[in-house]
Formats: sequence, C-alpha cells, structure tokens
Amino acid sequence: MYSNQLYLVEFSQFLYFCELKLMKNPFKNKTVWIVGASSGIGQALAENLSEQGARLILSSRNEEKLNEIKNSSSKSENIKIFPLDILKFNELEEKTAQAFAFFGKIDCVFLNSGTSSRGTVLETQIDVHQKIMNLDYFSYVILTQKILPFFIKQKSGHFVVTSSIMGKIGTPLRSAYAAAKHALHGFYDCLRAETAKDGIRVTLLTPGHISTEISFHTLTADGSPKGMNDETHQNGLPADKAAQQILRALARNKNEVYIGKKLTQEHLSLFLFRLCPDLLHKIVRKKIP
Repeated sequence: MYSNQLYLVEFSQFLYFCELKLMKNPFKNKTVWIVGASSGIGQALAENLSEQGARLILSSRNEEKLNEIKNSSSKSENIKIFPLDILKFNELEEKTAQAFAFFGKIDCVFLNSGTSSRGTVLETQIDVHQKIMNLDYFSYVILTQKILPFFIKQKSGHFVVTSSIMGKIGTPLRSAYAAAKHALHGFYDCLRAETAKDGIRVTLLTPGHISTEISFHTLTADGSPKGMNDETHQNGLPADKAAQQILRALARNKNEVYIGKKLTQEHLSLFLFRLCPDLLHKIVRKKIP
C-alpha cells in the first residue's frame, strides 16, 4: 500500500510540472500574500511560488523564520516580509492597506493560519473553543472583510482558504476544531456566491494528514499545548507535495479540493460523506486521533 501511495505522489508531481508547463506558469509575476507563511504548508507555498517568479508578501508572527525563507530564495528581491499577528483584530484594516501598498495590487491571498484541538465535548473548556474560533475562524472573516474592498475595486482577486477534512466530517475529540472549520465552509461558500460577479474567486482547501507540526501546537481540553506530534501527521503527505497539489488545483480553477495522500481512509471518507453518510457516521465513532 505504501509503495502505491508513493507512486501516486510521484505521478501527481509529474502531472503538476506538466500542467504548469502547458499553462506557461500561471503564477509568474502574480502578487501573492501568504498569511501563515513561516512553517508547514505556508512555507512550502512560499518556496514553490518564489521559484515560479511570483511576487510574495509573507506574514506570520515569526519574523525571524520569514527572513530565513526569504534569504534562502534565489529570487529574494521579489519577497516582502510583513510580520502580522492575525489575532490583533483592530490592526487588520491598517495592515491590509499596507500589504496592498507593497506592489500596488494583490492577486491572491492564502489564509493559512490556525491551530487544532484535542478533547471531548464534555471536558473541553469554553475558552478553548473561543481561542480556536478566534484564530481559525474570526481572524479569517475579519481579514477577508478588510481585503474585499481592494479586490472589488481592482475587479479581481482570489481567496485561498486552508480548511480541513474536519470542515466536512466530525470525529471524536475534535469538536472545537471541527466547528471552526465547518464555519469556514459556510462563510466562504456564501462569499463565493456573492462576489463571483466582481471577478473574485474562492478556493477552499481540505487537507488530510500533512507532515507539519500542527499536532505539536494543538490545544488540549484545558488549553495547554499537546507538545508532541501525532504519528499520522508525521507519516502524512510532505508539505512540499501538498503545496504542489494546491497550486495545481488553483491553476485548474477548483472551488474546493482535497489535499493529501490519495486512496487513504481520510480521502475515501469524503466519498462516503457524499454517498453513504450514515455508514460514515458509524465508522468515525471509532476514529480516535
């Protein structure tokens, strides 16, 4: 099974480069703002897009790591470092104006910040739910509202939003995280419907297990960090391969796309979600992360 998955990843990578070649690199000279760019999928996107000739604005709280990413790029002159704490809601309007001022236009915004949760509904404290919702949902909503007038004025723009399979399916111990991700789908589906007439696109990413440190920073029921990585994430799709899947999907104008290893339980669960939801609900009762 593992060799089959490896073959699929390599074949997907081959298709990715072929598709970009045929499309004459759709990301060259585009301006992209990546919020949550200092690690994981955000970092992989930054590295990939930089090599393709995109102009980048990289944001997170970790300015040191952002500078490392910039300095390691062969096209660092096209990268602006823009430290941002997305939870400082009162600063987001001014920060958005500053971001658009760097290059005069932004073609695409990746909203990629966030954390996860572990804990039963009974034990998870309400302030943990509030922290998860503030970071994984309300920060996205507020920043989107600040960006939207700029996109409408320029009659174009693309929101790329990192959700999760948990935005479609609920499993044990993930209530706070799943609630925030489900909310993202409702909000951005509405946004897509409202703004298509303005030339604005919305893509929702539903990653499965990606090899990042998200589980290390996951909040437990009392709000303390989990402090260790899950084996499922360690064995997940490498972040650079995830970035390639994402950019392929964007080049193909996808509204929503699964990101991760193919033909895995998490991938197949999305088919069950559509075709046989009652069976899926019985299966996930036993899926303890």
